[in-house]
Amino acid sequence: MRDPRYDILFEPLQIGPVTARNRFYQVPHCNGGGYRDPSAAAAMRGVKSEGGWGVIFTEQCEMHHSSEITPFIELRLWEDRDMPMLARMAARMKDHGALAGIQLAYSGINGPNFYSREVPRAVSPGPILTFTNDPVQARALDKAEIADLRRWFVTAARRAQGAGFDLICLYGAHGFGIFQHFLSRATNHRDDEYGGSLENRSRFAREVVADIREAVGDTMGITMRVSLDETIGTLGFSNAELRDFIAMHHDLPDLWDLAHGTWEDCSGPSRFKEEAAQEVLVRGIRELSSRPVVGVGRFTSPDVMARMIRSGTLDAIGCARPSIADPFLPKKIEEGRIEDIRECIGCNICITGDMTMSPSRCTQNPTFMEEWRKGWHPERMNPKGPSRSVLVVGAGPAGLEATRALAERGYDVALAEAGTALGGRVARERLLPGLSAWGRVADYRAYQIGQKPNVEVYFDSALDAAGILEFGFEHVCLATGATWRRDGVARQHMVPFPINPAMPLYTPDDLMAGARPEGHVVVWDDDHYYMGGVLAELLVQAGARVTFVTSSAHVSDWTMNTLEQHSIQRRLIEMGVDLVLNRGVTAIGAAGVESNCSYTDARREIGCDAVVMVASRLAEDGLYRALAARWADWDAAGLRSVRVIGDAEAPGPIAWATYAGHRYARELDAADIGDALPFRRELAELAPE
Repeated sequence: MRDPRYDILFEPLQIGPVTARNRFYQVPHCNGGGYRDPSAAAAMRGVKSEGGWGVIFTEQCEMHHSSEITPFIELRLWEDRDMPMLARMAARMKDHGALAGIQLAYSGINGPNFYSREVPRAVSPGPILTFTNDPVQARALDKAEIADLRRWFVTAARRAQGAGFDLICLYGAHGFGIFQHFLSRATNHRDDEYGGSLENRSRFAREVVADIREAVGDTMGITMRVSLDETIGTLGFSNAELRDFIAMHHDLPDLWDLAHGTWEDCSGPSRFKEEAAQEVLVRGIRELSSRPVVGVGRFTSPDVMARMIRSGTLDAIGCARPSIADPFLPKKIEEGRIEDIRECIGCNICITGDMTMSPSRCTQNPTFMEEWRKGWHPERMNPKGPSRSVLVVGAGPAGLEATRALAERGYDVALAEAGTALGGRVARERLLPGLSAWGRVADYRAYQIGQKPNVEVYFDSALDAAGILEFGFEHVCLATGATWRRDGVARQHMVPFPINPAMPLYTPDDLMAGARPEGHVVVWDDDHYYMGGVLAELLVQAGARVTFVTSSAHVSDWTMNTLEQHSIQRRLIEMGVDLVLNRGVTAIGAAGVESNCSYTDARREIGCDAVVMVASRLAEDGLYRALAARWADWDAAGLRSVRVIGDAEAPGPIAWATYAGHRYARELDAADIGDALPFRRELAELAPE
């Protein structure tokens, strides 16, 4: 069963008056559901309890209407009527023995209050600090309002207690929480007893902890999430000052929850942050307090987790993204099934749910946020239907997930791959700069498929419609992928535009196949996700001089949703890439490209030796169309259905592909639901007129 090296991860942990069953600690994380989808969020947390987590927290919960962060959708605890949805969440967390935690947040200088229309209140006055540069300012809390704020925290704590929570997290990290705003000289410019010295700036934290302890007694543990280092210069709350703060208040909370100063630093993608990236900032803090310490670092390796505790660096392993990728990570370690862990790839597609105000997704775990909506369980498939055999064509992320999940249901599956390796686009993209962890998408599924006696894999198997009709499969799933376009059709151009064949022209597929244009290369990015920036980096590493052209004001601008845009643009600048922003490409000539201003259409020439076009992708759906054209032959061939999924249906991110594969497997042999919604949703109660 369990490897003895990991026994330390399963020792109980005392957190004030309550005890966690082990050292696996799901730190607060958003999910795009919040107050809009509380049952979906509750079921998602409940699955983690079943998966063996010792502590499970909500996302940040806005505890008073005078500080909210609309348009982002978080939990709310503004009044007693909010308690039932939180009670449901707490109950699901505790169903299998986890401690249920709630993170109470007052956003202060981060809360524009677009919904409540209250004037924002902050430690000191200033513009609202958000992702979107909102044209709103906050005014300073006066002393009477600080007393009110203390009372609001107490009220929220009592409501949390009534809802059944075991732990309270006071949010003061990532630049988002009022506790960090008091502690940091960057946001605290007060000249009264709440400003100036560290002792004064700590006063509010001391008062609130004391207030809550008096209110809830010895029934709940109090944790405090604090910034490891704001990394914003001499005014910021530095790692050294954090250590002074903890030494000064060593027993203030029942547990110290340590997280990097900005969300981008704390939850950086694997392209820029390694596992345990915050270890240096955390090391030695445990010695300053008798209270336990939890830290994060996209932990996926049990060996790293055990080392962090054995070395005395941490007392609990904090996870957000790894707990999403595999809610059963603790149980798999406990049962000695390390190879079955779906390791987080650090792509941050989960974070895009919060940023786009939509239910979050996960590339590795397509059941994330579908546990309640669709009844999907991450470790259990629905029973097999009456059919027996399925042919899956294409071993990319969609085909691999469809094969794995169909085999779990009990179908006999043949997986046909035209090439010689599993993974499709993942097998190619994992070789690009910084994307090696993305290979876990293929590795996990390849291993699982390899354990299934009801799966046969065939390489070098480029199939046509006639061959498929001869095989006698009942169902055919076509996951044949997509290719990058060479004609420029994407967002700027709805139809192909002039391209002189004398100019060497490359697509991402060409570069992933080994092509390396030389000299001065223009990378034209009309995709706006990660690919353009990654290829610019690849070309510089190969010795090319690169000009990056994009019609956006930012390089790879959709990656703002994955918290990596700043890092991408900074890296390209540091590598010497010439960034040409707010300009498109209207024609490719023999000696360069014609560029136009996104606003005025003013034209200019950019001379170059080669062009890399990152436009849109074409679905490889020819086989599907060929089979559809022979629909009249299906009955005689015993063929009951043909479906095209993933990029072959409509190209998208890898998470969309694994979701498509999983959905296909779940829904095979299911009854036709007609026009009904394919998921459950919650509706707001209609208030009396």
